[in-house]
Amino acid sequence: MDETHQPLPEVRQPLVQRTLTEWRTLAVLGGPILIAQVAQMANGVIDTVMAGHASAEDLAAVGIGSSLWMPVFLFFMGLLGALQPIISGYNGARTTEKIMPATWQGLYIAAGGSVIMILLLTNVHPVLDALNLELNTARITQGYLDAFAWGIPAMLLIMALRGLTDGLGHTRVIMAFSVLGTLINLPLNYIFIYGKLGLPAMGGIGCGWATSISNGVAALALLIYLNRSAVYRRFHLLADWAKPDAAGIRYILRLGVPIGFTIFVEASMFSVIALFLAPLGPVIVAGHQIALNVVSLVFMLPLSIGMALTLRVSFLVGAKAPDTARLIARSSLILASAVALVFAVLLFVFAEGIAALYTGEQDVQAVTVTLLVYAAFFQIADVIQVTCISALRGYKDTSIPMVIMLFSFWGVGLPLGWVLTFTDWLLPAMGAAGFWVGLTCGLASASILLGLRLFLYSPKPE
Repeated sequence: MDETHQPLPEVRQPLVQRTLTEWRTLAVLGGPILIAQVAQMANGVIDTVMAGHASAEDLAAVGIGSSLWMPVFLFFMGLLGALQPIISGYNGARTTEKIMPATWQGLYIAAGGSVIMILLLTNVHPVLDALNLELNTARITQGYLDAFAWGIPAMLLIMALRGLTDGLGHTRVIMAFSVLGTLINLPLNYIFIYGKLGLPAMGGIGCGWATSISNGVAALALLIYLNRSAVYRRFHLLADWAKPDAAGIRYILRLGVPIGFTIFVEASMFSVIALFLAPLGPVIVAGHQIALNVVSLVFMLPLSIGMALTLRVSFLVGAKAPDTARLIARSSLILASAVALVFAVLLFVFAEGIAALYTGEQDVQAVTVTLLVYAAFFQIADVIQVTCISALRGYKDTSIPMVIMLFSFWGVGLPLGWVLTFTDWLLPAMGAAGFWVGLTCGLASASILLGLRLFLYSPKPE
């Protein structure tokens, strides 16, 4: 068994040395995850920039289309994300005979999710009608989604197979194929959007075709790699086919649905906030979107650490090393908090420079600088909560954390943000800053409750 990326713990080491060893393991696992996340985010940036150069209508259509498919995809991404701690636990326990059956149940779930996503995204006419879009923008949006839908099976296939590769500690695999997808997407966007190589200019619809083809090529290349690689040949992805198993599918759904729903709730909350801020005018909305984009970029590092933490904790639980699992789960809060504090200082010091990178309009810069100050506190709370919830996912504890996040976001953050933004009930109306204060309080609530859950949680034997 390959122990390069997921070594068994050395319990005879001093505490500090054990902690540093585990942190190094997180870095080995998390580094490729970070690159994969950045590559995936780059696709959205590429689509936005290139569609914007086609026309304002194409840019609007791609933005609306992305806002429709992204929350649904995030739900299924979270659902299939349950495969990572499951397979990592089997790897730690050396019960490798369970790995391929679990992988196949994930593939069946991905197939079912593909059908659901395709049906939803190719039938969004009622939503587009409700948005009262200009007819050409609605046409481009639907065309973009129709083209994008062809790549959904490949996209969810990659997510399911990520459970296998990441679960075995080989996080560089998805990193490589994510970068490959981005490198393919860029020239295909150029060809399809602007009409090169004898093809007609498709505008925003071309973004959908480029994304579908790049996902398809990446998925096909991943399948070829898994069937020819010496490392994965022993798992026989195709030869070790497993029929659908109701119990195995239920197990994945029991862990994965709360993860997917948690991610969906968070994504939908930011969409709702954007709608609430719209009446305050384009300057406020633009400043809010810039601050949100900056925080999203900064969040990639702690998110990657969290995803690596999920893999490591589940591996150690499977390897019957609960003390080391507890050590890395708790000590990672120190590591994540240190990262968050560094980013907070950077946001404070360089707020004006960051705002100037995004826009030359002075009024938008002023709003952005103000919001980045609040964003510094926001991301500290966000980093702590994602570390706690990632460790709990490693323990396969997902239902209670889902309830905690639902309460913190929709019971604390959003209502408090609305009150602070639009009313004088608690303080003079704060504008967009009110939502950032509300969100920070919601995340602080989540951090405290998830931290208590993590420190008090006693995993039950499977």
